[in-house]
Amino acid sequence: MEENYPPYTITDKMLNYATRIMEKIGEANYFEKLNRFPELRRKTRIKSIHSSLAIENNQLSLFQVEDVINGKMVIGEQKDIQEVKNAYKAYEEIDNVNPYSVDDLKKIHGILTFLIEDDAGKFRNHGEAVYDGNIQIFMAPPHTMVPTLMDNLFKWMNESKNTVNPLILSSIFHYEFVFIHPFSDGNGRTARLWQTAILANWKELFKYIPIESIIRKHQEEYYIAIQNCNNAGNSNEFIEFMLKVIDEAVDGMIKEQKNTTQETTQETTQEKILKLIEKNPNITQTEMAKALGITRDGISYNIKVLKSNGIIERVGSTKKGIWKIK
Repeated sequence: MEENYPPYTITDKMLNYATRIMEKIGEANYFEKLNRFPELRRKTRIKSIHSSLAIENNQLSLFQVEDVINGKMVIGEQKDIQEVKNAYKAYEEIDNVNPYSVDDLKKIHGILTFLIEDDAGKFRNHGEAVYDGNIQIFMAPPHTMVPTLMDNLFKWMNESKNTVNPLILSSIFHYEFVFIHPFSDGNGRTARLWQTAILANWKELFKYIPIESIIRKHQEEYYIAIQNCNNAGNSNEFIEFMLKVIDEAVDGMIKEQKNTTQETTQETTQEKILKLIEKNPNITQTEMAKALGITRDGISYNIKVLKSNGIIERVGSTKKGIWKIK
């Protein structure tokens, strides 16, 4: 392994982006609803899955992806449908993986490509190249080098995880992984998910920030940055690109949170109901309506939503039971 492996240089642009992102995510109140409302977390997860698969030419729409995840019948290519099922299961495993373990990465790739690739979860045993039409624009390292290159990459991550900012480290990993191209297929999907896993291991809220959606928005620039880094022999341009993407993704989440607070009175009512239950688990819906100054029907609707989302439950009978926040 080279002494300066992997080759990159910290620039002022990287530091400025990293500082700005860290300041924004330090405002924890922006993300309070992510912890309180499972449906909002689910919405961002579906966005991530749809965008990451769309980058790889999956033809299902956002609504179709949501239907597949919800177990509904969808008309589409079986491969596209299977990719959605696999991706949802893989993203649900983020909490259970060690992002600094190459064995865990293989397991995630095995989930992402289940029933799609014969060698799911296994490094490729053949050469790989990228073509633009008939013109070869990239030749991946020989397959015989892949195990050593991946071991070197994970060794570096484990040695650097306490000294290199995770925003920068995860971006370096993303580029180096794509350059090594360790699997026959699914490398892009795996790289994007694994960067999320690294960031989520650092700050949990990154599990629900759809970075993949911003990558898709700037998809052409994404591939250009990778190609330019291949030519330059370092990952500098890609790191700067990914930090810009993460910054934009965080901005988008902050905007969505603010809009939710300002415009979505339904969730505001649900928050008030939860506070009433916290103070008095025996409170009745009639008492809630009186306390909040809304109709009994309005309370019943929001109670139904809270129960269906798994946030509260009724323990005991209607008259003598209590409310419990799960």
